[in-house]
Amino acid sequence: MVEAQEAIAAGVPPLRRKVWTRAEYARMINAGLLREGDHVELIAGEIVAKVTQNSPHATGVSLGQEALRAAIGSGYHVRVQLPLSFEPDSEPEPDLAIVVGTPRDYRDAHPASALLVIEVADSSLVFDRTWKGSLYARAAIPEYWITNLGSGLIEVYRDPGPDPAALLGHGYRQRLSIGPDGEIVLAAIPHALVAARDLLP
Repeated sequence: MVEAQEAIAAGVPPLRRKVWTRAEYARMINAGLLREGDHVELIAGEIVAKVTQNSPHATGVSLGQEALRAAIGSGYHVRVQLPLSFEPDSEPEPDLAIVVGTPRDYRDAHPASALLVIEVADSSLVFDRTWKGSLYARAAIPEYWITNLGSGLIEVYRDPGPDPAALLGHGYRQRLSIGPDGEIVLAAIPHALVAARDLLP
């Protein structure tokens, strides 16, 4: 970082980075340049390596999947670490997402939106709060949760909108922290009630 600042001060132009689109990303996958085992996702035009899952993270994803499926009922589908294609330059793979319909509804294309997205975070917490939070707000995902493994809290973000201070120009205007004894009602599915403890390893 110091070297980059010195180069800029000396008049050396910054490196120009290639910004990838979803179409280009798909072509790389179809050509075999990127494989399923590469554990990457497209975030705001950047191909980003996903954090390797440790045991608490994997447990948090599994618990979240069970809790959401029990809460939402029919007419909705819980996707686990599968792509969402709602931005021309992004194809994130959130740990959990609730979408309308059934798995067969997305045979030909990934969902273009979601009612709720959840990331399970330990070492990825800062990235999930900043880049992922701003990305999901920009895509108008109405509700975003972070299962914070370090604090044992569920961070609930709602009311997405423009925010010049956010990395991608959008953020969530409401943030709640729910402890293990709390419960969360899904904003888009009012009959769905999730106990925070059911999401925590």
